[in-house]
Amino acid sequence: MKTLIKNIKQLVQTEEKLIKYRAGKNMQNLPIINDAFLIVEDDKIANYGKMSELINDQFDLIYDASDKLVLPSFCDSHTHLVYAGSREVEYSDKIKGLSYEEIAKRGGGILNSAKLLAETSEDSLYEQSMKRINEIIQMGTGAVEIKSGYGLSTESELKMLRVIKKIKATSPITVKATFLGAHSIPTAYKGKQTEYVDLVINEMLPQVASEELADYVDVFCDKGFFTVEDTDRILMASLKYGLRPKIHANELDFSGGIQVGVKYDALSVDHLEFTGDAEIKALKDSETMPTLLPGAAFFLGMIDPPARKMINAGLPLALASDYNPGSSPSGDMKFIMSLGTIKLKLLPEEVINATTINSAYAMGLHETHGSITIGKQANFYITKPVPNIEFLPYAYGSNLIETVFLNGVEQKKGDLL
Repeated sequence: MKTLIKNIKQLVQTEEKLIKYRAGKNMQNLPIINDAFLIVEDDKIANYGKMSELINDQFDLIYDASDKLVLPSFCDSHTHLVYAGSREVEYSDKIKGLSYEEIAKRGGGILNSAKLLAETSEDSLYEQSMKRINEIIQMGTGAVEIKSGYGLSTESELKMLRVIKKIKATSPITVKATFLGAHSIPTAYKGKQTEYVDLVINEMLPQVASEELADYVDVFCDKGFFTVEDTDRILMASLKYGLRPKIHANELDFSGGIQVGVKYDALSVDHLEFTGDAEIKALKDSETMPTLLPGAAFFLGMIDPPARKMINAGLPLALASDYNPGSSPSGDMKFIMSLGTIKLKLLPEEVINATTINSAYAMGLHETHGSITIGKQANFYITKPVPNIEFLPYAYGSNLIETVFLNGVEQKKGDLL
C-alpha cells in the first residue's frame, strides 16, 4: 500500500537523521517544511519534502492536506489507563480541600482503585481499557506506556499486565508495559512496608519476568509512599531481569527519587514538582529523561514543576498525560501541550518536542516514533485547517485533529473496537 499526503501546509518535526531527544535551548528547534508532501509505504514513512520536489508516481491512496498541518503522533510516556471504574466521588473530596495524601489515608486513592480492580474480571478490565485506548487514538496518540499498580497483590498485578499485553496484541497503537507493584502500601501491609517490598521483589517480580509481561519497572518513591531505601532494593532486584526503571519521583516533596532513578539509569523520572538545584545537577549528566505531568498538578491543584529553570539548565523535558482515575482522568495530549504553554511557560515548539521526540525517548521508542523520518513508523495525524503550530496549544479546548494514521493506516472511528 502506497499513500500520498499532498499540499501539506506545514509538515512538522521532520528529521533527516535519528536523534535521541532535544535538550535546553535546542528544544526551541522544530524542523518544519511548508507546502509539503508525505509518502507512506505499508507501515513506514517512505519519503517527504516540498511539493515542488514531488515526482509523479502511482499511489493507492491520496489525501489532500491543503491548509492543514501534519505532525507525528503524540507519544504518551506515562499513563495508568488500565483501571476499573472511576473515582469521581473523590473529586468532591478534593473540591472540599482534602489533599491527595489525606484521601489516601482514608482508604481512597490508589487503594480504592485496587479494591475495584480486584473485583473486576480480566475481560471487563480489557473492555473498559480499550474504550480509553480508542479515545486517545482519536486524540492523536500513537504510542502509550501503561503501568500496572492498581493491583497491589500478585494476582491483580498480573491481571493488569496481562490486559496490557492483550491491548498490545489487539490495538494498532504502540504499547509499552511497566510493572508498578510498588505504587502504594496495601491495607493488609499497613505498618509492614518492608514485608510488602519483600513481596514485590520475591514473588511479583519473578512472575512478571517469567511471563515477559513488562518492559520497565516503576516505584512511587515519594513522601508517604516508598522510601529511597525501598526503591533501591526493588531496582537492584530488577536488574537481573533486565527491567529498566521509570520512577515516580518528587511529586509530593523532595524525596530523593530523582537521584535514585539516575543512580539506576532510569529511562525517565516523572512528576518532578519538587525539583531543585541538586536534582537538576543529578539529571544534567545522565541519560534519564525528566518527564512532567502537568495534568496531575492541574487536577490536584499542586505546585508546578520548575520547567523553565530545567530547560535553562540544559535539560531535556518530556510531557505526558498521567491518564488515571484519581489525579489526571484524561489522555488528551493536546490539552497537555496547552498546559505546558499556559502553566509551565514553554513555547509551542518546546511542547511539541516534549510530546513527540522527547516523550518517545522516555518510553524507549525514539528510533521508531516521535518524528517524521524516513523508515520510522507511519504514525501521524492531519489537523483541520489551522493557521500555524502556535494555534494547537492556543486553542486549548478545540478538537483540531481531523485524520489519524497508525502504522500507515487511517484510523476511522467505526473501525476501532
